[in-house]
Amino acid sequence: NFFATLLMAVLLIYIVMAALFESLVLPLSILTSVPLAFLGVAWVVYLAHLRMPSVAMDTIGFIGCVLMVGVVVKNGIVIVDHVNQLRKEGLARFDAVMLGGSHRLRPVLMTALATILGAAPLLAPLISARWGSPATISLGCAMIGGLITGTVLTLFVVPLFYTLVDDFQGWLA
Repeated sequence: NFFATLLMAVLLIYIVMAALFESLVLPLSILTSVPLAFLGVAWVVYLAHLRMPSVAMDTIGFIGCVLMVGVVVKNGIVIVDHVNQLRKEGLARFDAVMLGGSHRLRPVLMTALATILGAAPLLAPLISARWGSPATISLGCAMIGGLITGTVLTLFVVPLFYTLVDDFQGWLA
């Protein structure tokens, strides 16, 4: 059921982005960061499992993955929307991508950091068994690991795929 839920979430996100950007291809540049964010989820769950062997991905962790996808996609939308605005103002694609990435670096990092720090108490049982509930560890691992990896990769992968998708749109035209 998790994969069906995740697929439905990504599909709905794609539909909203296609309407927002008025393009069927441009949202794909943002969605490329989603599978890469799951590398961070797997990495942090593995590290937590080394510290506490009872930690594994469960239903609560899968809910954290769906939440993480929303934040990672939002960060990509912030960058791509600003790049599109700069291009409408007349900037060349390369200049718009470079300037858009530097202009939106701070908001993307602030959003990700606020969410990561907000989810940090979910990992408290890894430090001491007296704090928190072990049931929340997988939720915290999914959110924190996915957001760290997703944010870092969003800053590099989304602009790269934006240029590739833009080249593809030009080739189709």
